[in-house]
Amino acid sequence: MTYQFETVVYTKEDRIARITLNRPRVLNAFNMQMRDDMYQVLEAVRDDTEVRCIVLNGEGERAFCTGADLTEFGTAPSRVIARQVRWERDVWGLFLSIDKPIIAALHGYVIGSGVEMALLCDFRIASEDVSFGLPEAALGMLPAAGGTQSLPRVVGSSEAVNMLLSNRRIDANMALDIGLVHRVVARDVLLKESLALAQRLASRPARAISAIKRSVHRGIDMPLAEALELELYMAATTMSYK
Repeated sequence: MTYQFETVVYTKEDRIARITLNRPRVLNAFNMQMRDDMYQVLEAVRDDTEVRCIVLNGEGERAFCTGADLTEFGTAPSRVIARQVRWERDVWGLFLSIDKPIIAALHGYVIGSGVEMALLCDFRIASEDVSFGLPEAALGMLPAAGGTQSLPRVVGSSEAVNMLLSNRRIDANMALDIGLVHRVVARDVLLKESLALAQRLASRPARAISAIKRSVHRGIDMPLAEALELELYMAATTMSYK
């Protein structure tokens, strides 16, 4: 089952949802239409009880996503309206609200909000040609899609500050070394390996998988004693449904 949006292709098969960023002519740059399309797709994935796992990838040979589409800066709404729309269509918050495993299949350029989207996924599998970068500081900007918060949580504050301030490009081997990605594979097997992992995750008890994700994400910023209480509660709730 495939649904074609203007900037995104959504496919559902064998309990796996595949979301493909589909603006290859502009290296899958993230524009306002993609934000709206992603919001619709992520809502559908979150609420679809048939979906057990999600794979996010980019169309084309050159890039997963090269970040915000800068050509829209001149046509964007006022800051007040943009902020209102941001809260009404909080794509990044939707990522975090999904209790199903999300796998990012990353290739080519992964820049700016492309990195930030990948950081909101549970697994990041990269091809050997991948190149990560966060250029916002060099452009006089701040990563506004969670980069200053999600990146330190994944790679540690030292590596995060280095990437955020230096406009340094990170290749596949370095990304693996610092924990930015979980695996590096050949480009021609990237999607195959990502879907294989999705199949394994989809075969596991959905309630346990969801409970683990909720426990990790809610507990990470709690004091340890409170987090352990949360874990105990989630475990008891999960067992009660067996």
